[in-house]
Order: sequence, then C-alpha cells, then structure tokens
Amino acid sequence: MLENSDFKGKIIIFSAPSGAGKTTLVRHVLSILSEKLGFSVSICTRKKRPHEIEGKDYYFLDIDLFKEKIKNNEFVEWQEVYENSYYGTLKSEITRIWADKKHVIFDVDVKGGLNLKSFFGDDALAIFILPPSIQELEKRLRERKTETEESLKKRIDKFQYEFTFQNQFHEIIVNNDLQNAMQEAELLVKNFIEK
Repeated sequence: MLENSDFKGKIIIFSAPSGAGKTTLVRHVLSILSEKLGFSVSICTRKKRPHEIEGKDYYFLDIDLFKEKIKNNEFVEWQEVYENSYYGTLKSEITRIWADKKHVIFDVDVKGGLNLKSFFGDDALAIFILPPSIQELEKRLRERKTETEESLKKRIDKFQYEFTFQNQFHEIIVNNDLQNAMQEAELLVKNFIEK
C-alpha cells in the first residue's frame, strides 16, 4: 500500500486515447482548482519531446531503471503501452501530493486509468475522454506533427481497442467542443471532491 499520510485525498483520473484532449482538460481543471489538486507526474521510458519538461510533464527514465522500480514495488500502476515504451505512477508521487493536503489528478492511458480506479476504489473518479470521431482523432494527431505514418497507425489501432473500455469508467466526456468539455470536466471534479 501507500506510505502513511495524515491526509488521504481523492483520486481523479483522466484517461483517453492519445489525441482525445485529456491533457488539455487536465490542465484546465488544474488551473481552476490549483488550491485543491496536485498533478501526478508519470514516469515513462520514451524519448522526451522538444516541448516537454522533465519533472513537469513526465519523469524520463531508461528501461533498466524503470524495470528496477517495478522489481522494488515502487509503482501503483505501470504499463508497457507500446513495445519497449513503459509508463507508470510511483507511489511516492501520490504521497507527495497528499502531504500537501491536495487531491491527486492523473493524465494516464486507458489501462493505467482502469488500474488506478481498481486500486483506489470509491476514492477515485475515473473519466474517459472521447474524441468526436476517429477521423477527428487522426486529424488532431497529424496536427501535432510528432507522429510518423507508422506511429499514427499504431495510435489509431490502439484507439479502436481502448474505445471498448469506455463503459468501465465512471464518466465519459465527448470532446467535440473544447469549451463545453472543459466546463463538464471542471464540474465533475468539483462535485466529486466536495462530496
């Protein structure tokens, strides 16, 4: 389990296929509720993208060090999201945020989100972000200019698989209008942490 903490906060999980807009929604909710929420920074083994900041967007580790942390039972959850591309959430990250008397908000892939939901039970709110269509998802991924044709195909194939898990989440937000999606996300999170 997790280390003892005087404050046991709630867990808010945003999960979605890559390109659905979960990071944008998480950033919005954090900007509105920064006094009550702390962002859980995930660890990954992929290469850092030019705009990403170590310790803010992700902690970037090599595969061997990541696997060592698995062996030492340091993760709440972890996944091999793509071949040799691992992502995970450290237990110490959650206790760090709880030590600040804040609830934890996550931006994680679908399997990671379901693992967190299972681990934290009634203390968790799991929200699935859905793009309006597969065509819109492909358009958003292309606009990022971070994907090769091969990696784009992998992400689209993965979306079709992840889409089948949406009903295992507490809430679903269809992100076809960003302003509406941001308001819906904000309201869901406020209601959950206040109850």
